[in-house]
Amino acid sequence: MPAPPTPTDLTAARAALVADDPALAKADAVVPPFEWRARTGGFAGLLRMIVEQQVSLASAAAIWKRVVEGLDGVLTPEAVMARDVAALRGMGLSIQKATYAHEIARAQVEGRIDFHHLERLSDAEAVARLTAIKGVGLWTAETFLMFCEGRLDVFPGGDIALQEAMKWADGLAARPNAKAAYARAEAWRPHRAVAAHLLWAWYGLVKRGDATV
Repeated sequence: MPAPPTPTDLTAARAALVADDPALAKADAVVPPFEWRARTGGFAGLLRMIVEQQVSLASAAAIWKRVVEGLDGVLTPEAVMARDVAALRGMGLSIQKATYAHEIARAQVEGRIDFHHLERLSDAEAVARLTAIKGVGLWTAETFLMFCEGRLDVFPGGDIALQEAMKWADGLAARPNAKAAYARAEAWRPHRAVAAHLLWAWYGLVKRGDATV
């Protein structure tokens, strides 16, 4: 997995973003320096993203702990395939998530995706390869490439928090839909993922009452 961007990289990218698009200046002024949201990559990283989706942070941590223990710490496609859906459900997964875990594992075993060499693909190719797996949606694929592979120019335009922060940045009456968000983010190439981190951080500050729109 490529190394995530350094603090120096992020500072330079933020400066470039604000210089190119003053609409981001308000967010940049209140968001302190941040680190990249780096996460474990590969098969285990995608499996964990699926396991943790749509549950609270506390529940996600507890369920993931049970999954790791249930797989005896062996986080491989083969280990997942060796457990049936009932066994995976016993680890705290829903039927849907257990099925998706099998789908991801089967895709690696059958060679439809190779997590060891995913970094060799372009962003678009990697997204297409990931979303071809049942259970892996566009948002999951994009955030996986951001957090687990450190890709700097991926933007999850369907993310509601990002859309809300984009509304604030541009002074819009309503937040943009996914299509409009993707189009707007084109102005932030080749640092769209850094812009996403900046907007997420701003959104968090505003929601906590530590910053204003």
